[in-house]
Amino acid sequence: MFKRKNWFLLLSCFVWALVFLGPYLRNMDETGEMGKTRMIGDWLFLVVFFIVFLINIYILVPRFLFKNKQSHYVGIVVVILIIITVIDIILHQGMRPPNAPDIGNHISEFRRGSILGTIFNNIITGILIIGTSAAFKLQDKLLAEEKLRKDSEKEQLRTNLALLRHQVSPHFFMNTLNNIHTLIETDAGKAQSAVERLSVLMRYLLYDSAHNTINLKKEIEFIHSFISLMQLRHSDEVEVKVLIPDQIPDIQIPPMLFISLIENAFKHGTCYPLKSYISFELKLDKTSLRCIIKNSKHHKAGNYHGEYSGIGLENIKESLQLLYQNDYQLDIFDKENDFEVRLSLPL
Repeated sequence: MFKRKNWFLLLSCFVWALVFLGPYLRNMDETGEMGKTRMIGDWLFLVVFFIVFLINIYILVPRFLFKNKQSHYVGIVVVILIIITVIDIILHQGMRPPNAPDIGNHISEFRRGSILGTIFNNIITGILIIGTSAAFKLQDKLLAEEKLRKDSEKEQLRTNLALLRHQVSPHFFMNTLNNIHTLIETDAGKAQSAVERLSVLMRYLLYDSAHNTINLKKEIEFIHSFISLMQLRHSDEVEVKVLIPDQIPDIQIPPMLFISLIENAFKHGTCYPLKSYISFELKLDKTSLRCIIKNSKHHKAGNYHGEYSGIGLENIKESLQLLYQNDYQLDIFDKENDFEVRLSLPL
């Protein structure tokens, strides 16, 4: 805001400096009394319009035009134009040289034409200056409102993302605690290891996920920990494949982009005691990050997609829309024996 107003002030000063330079350049070759008198008269004329320029920008437009008092604004502008015209006529008549010729007691056609020209010149010049200053002020107001709108959208985006993340977290913890509860009864050592992994995940959710972006390597570590905890519950009946490039670039991405997809894959892709599989793959190139998640399907094709596209998938779509608008691609393939989700994001 400060920079915009500062540039507007500098531009206004520069333009008015050029305007005030005009009378000097126009009369610089006339060294006599007539040239000096005409130059002073032009400067006085410009000072009046400069004052009108300031009054219009800082008083009339904010108090009347922005307050939907257009009739009051127009009325005041008309009065100002009349006052300016009268002042200009008085100045021109008062600054006439004493030895200027006077034609009789009647106003000559020349003087009548001069007065009409003065009136016309003042009206046109006044309208241009008042209109230009009002346009500058309106543009400044529009830019300020646009900035406020964008700030509000960003704040709403942060709020919505925070709500979506809090919707995911309770579900995730519930599943993880159920896993640990099962391990306590079967293998205390694995349960202890699971608690340690859970503490790492909680630290991620409490601190790292609160930031707008997170390092991709850290996100992948979180995914590994999450999948490891899920594997402890499903043991050998679920085959899990994780394919991630060996070289991970040092890039930032929004946190928790893939966890809901992986969680849904475990939820809907496993059916004890049937053999199941989960596959998670990341692919990177110079411009995009692609995630491919596949899982087995043990439901009828007609019902499975409807079940999968519940709250979890809707939250994922909403998060992606908030983060990337339409600059992402999410494809879902509901096949007879498996289910596949492909997500492509710009880097």
